[in-house]
Amino acid sequence: MTLHEAENTNKHSILTQSVSQNAASQTVAPLYDGTQDPQFQQPYVDIDEWRDQPVCHRYIHGGFEGTNTRFSYYFPLKEDYEGRFFQAVYPVQGSENASQSHCDGVDNKIGFAISSGAYFVETNMGGMSPDATLVYRASAAVAQFSRVKAAELFGPHRPYGYIYGGSGGGFKTISFIESTTGIWDGAVPFVIGSPMAIPNVFTVRVHAMRILKDKFPAIIDALEPGGSGDMYAGLNEEERQALEEVTQMGFPPKAWFAYKEIGDGALTVLSPIVIKADPSYFEDFWTVPGYLGADPESSASRARLQYKTVITDVIRPETHAASDSDKSVNMGVDEAWKMLTEAEGKVPSFRLDNVPKGDVYLDGAFIHITSGEAAGEKIPLGQLNGNVVTISSAFGFFPSAQSLDKVKPGDEIVLDNSDYLAIQTYHRHQVPTRDYYVWDQFRDDNGDPLYPQRPFLVGPSVTGAGSVQNGRFEGKMIVVQTLMDESAFPWQADWYRTKVKESLGENLEDRFRLWYVDHALHADTSSNDVLDGLHIVSYISALHQALRDLSAWVERGVTPPASTSYEVIEGQVVVPSKAAERKGIQPVITLNANGGEYAEVSVGEVVSFLATIEIPPYTGKIVSAKWDFEGEGTYPIDGTFSHVNEDASQVVVEAAYAFSKPGTYFPVLRAASNREGNGSDLYTQVMNLCRVRVVVK
Repeated sequence: MTLHEAENTNKHSILTQSVSQNAASQTVAPLYDGTQDPQFQQPYVDIDEWRDQPVCHRYIHGGFEGTNTRFSYYFPLKEDYEGRFFQAVYPVQGSENASQSHCDGVDNKIGFAISSGAYFVETNMGGMSPDATLVYRASAAVAQFSRVKAAELFGPHRPYGYIYGGSGGGFKTISFIESTTGIWDGAVPFVIGSPMAIPNVFTVRVHAMRILKDKFPAIIDALEPGGSGDMYAGLNEEERQALEEVTQMGFPPKAWFAYKEIGDGALTVLSPIVIKADPSYFEDFWTVPGYLGADPESSASRARLQYKTVITDVIRPETHAASDSDKSVNMGVDEAWKMLTEAEGKVPSFRLDNVPKGDVYLDGAFIHITSGEAAGEKIPLGQLNGNVVTISSAFGFFPSAQSLDKVKPGDEIVLDNSDYLAIQTYHRHQVPTRDYYVWDQFRDDNGDPLYPQRPFLVGPSVTGAGSVQNGRFEGKMIVVQTLMDESAFPWQADWYRTKVKESLGENLEDRFRLWYVDHALHADTSSNDVLDGLHIVSYISALHQALRDLSAWVERGVTPPASTSYEVIEGQVVVPSKAAERKGIQPVITLNANGGEYAEVSVGEVVSFLATIEIPPYTGKIVSAKWDFEGEGTYPIDGTFSHVNEDASQVVVEAAYAFSKPGTYFPVLRAASNREGNGSDLYTQVMNLCRVRVVVK
């Protein structure tokens, strides 16, 4: 099977599972141990070889007879092995060699596992299937068979096993450990959603982005150091409502700095799921009072496009050789959903007789074929370039693009954005139970919904792997969540913590931790461009530390640092400003320029910078600090510690700098801590940063 074929199959699988999982998730099934599962009784190995890259390891590849399940194991040298494995869980079923796409620096999963005395496990999770349970059953079988191979290589023993995954992989990680017994000893889900995340975190975000598209520069400036702090200044009533709505739903306002980069996220992939599951919504939205589109004066009505035109030419895609299904692919939490939408080569396109003029909203629009053999087909629109319109590569959700030969020159079409406009307020009509407190804004004083409600909730039907999070699991767990997460809003980790608390009660601290990481977005990669590198840090090192702490907790009873202290206020997770009060494992930095977060100076005038870096108790030592004064994104200047307390848990860093050109600058100090005080440990440098504003005249 080519990668393109696998993608289309995966799309069909998601649609099937989105309908079938809802019923499955409502009942509590017996925990799965996998030992007697007839589907996974015949494992095989087809590759067993030593490799030198990215580190020296023994690579073993194989699968299970009669199934599409494949696995890859990466074993260390015997002298480096400490009796455990780490198993990555990816957002979608894909490649069992995904880690081979991330072999550089801190992102190197294989190198991290081996440096931690572990072997590394990954699997395609059974491939595409309408059976929602296959995802965790296949993963469990791969974990169990890895123990067989480990015993063959290192002698009789039972390796400890730990799973970890983020975003959609976080849903799966939680489902895996809640649905099984005796397979994994612990889990580190990260950047996790709640059962109500899909599609609602994306709909509310995209609605705000459409309404506020021209206002973001002012919003961002207000939130930057030295800004007014009032992100609502200058907004009209509709704009203010959209910003309040998305903020109270949990979107972290400081993440708007990356509004161009985050775009619509996964919504263009998720919208067909909702269209299939709840088709009448997309009619009700435009006709039934209480829905935004039924108001002819609403922004949705004003942005609606239903443009009639004619196809003059059908441009076929180029043909490429089939891809090797065994090749590694990018399965990161921000990239995996793109695997569902990116086809190889050129996508099909149509040349049109005429096209809409002016500033039209085409995001998420569809091409409706209204005449000819393909009449009735509905194809996602990609881009409009002159008079050529491309088909979105999300077309695998629709039979129309698979029968492209039906489309002919002369066919009449309508370019229509109605469905995508409609889905942007779908969250208003999905009010769940009161434990999802961010929906309180859509309830009246009696607790009743303000808007018409759909007959069912879509979210719980498309999360996890045949189950919905319930907080009941064996072993121990550390959740890593980011405070600037634009896709997995931070409050959702608190929602899951409450479920675990309901299950564990007073024993919560014995088996569960929640660590928030500040100044980090959703993506699980350390490769930031200049813009991101000056606003955010990677949370991967904190994730790695969580895995090491989890293994020490399970295997030796070493208590990990305390959970982060926080409050949830109107959808926003708020943490204390002092490291000792905040807890968790991340350093906390305070920084000022000439005594404040804003300084105004002349060209050539020296600016005095003073920073204090602190770490929470029992989390190691501060090992580095680096300056970036002029927005280069490279942090070219090492910080000098002018004062270090006795245990290196607090340091003071001072610097003086003169700017040679006028302008507005945002100097940044980025610092790192390490549990062992080892500044050369590539994988566990837990970072944070702080910014100030300097205006040079």
